[in-house]
Amino acid sequence: MTKLKIQSFEEAKPVKVTLELPASVHRDLVVYAELLARECEQPVRDPLKLIVPMLSRFMATDRAFAKLRRTHQVFRKREG
Repeated sequence: MTKLKIQSFEEAKPVKVTLELPASVHRDLVVYAELLARECEQPVRDPLKLIVPMLSRFMATDRAFAKLRRTHQVFRKREG
């Protein structure tokens, strides 16, 4: 079976965010939650809670973002 990029997620203190998703993205998010629940044998009560780990994973694996972030941090240290 193919491994999903999100292996699990933690239920943490919620932060309210307002976000509009295209219907197709929401449908895919619901399907993703169902597949994750099957793999982890843990129900995903709210598929929208997967958005944070998905974004975190995306940013953690985006090499261009990591490089620019390091550059920006160095620049900010020099300003201070």
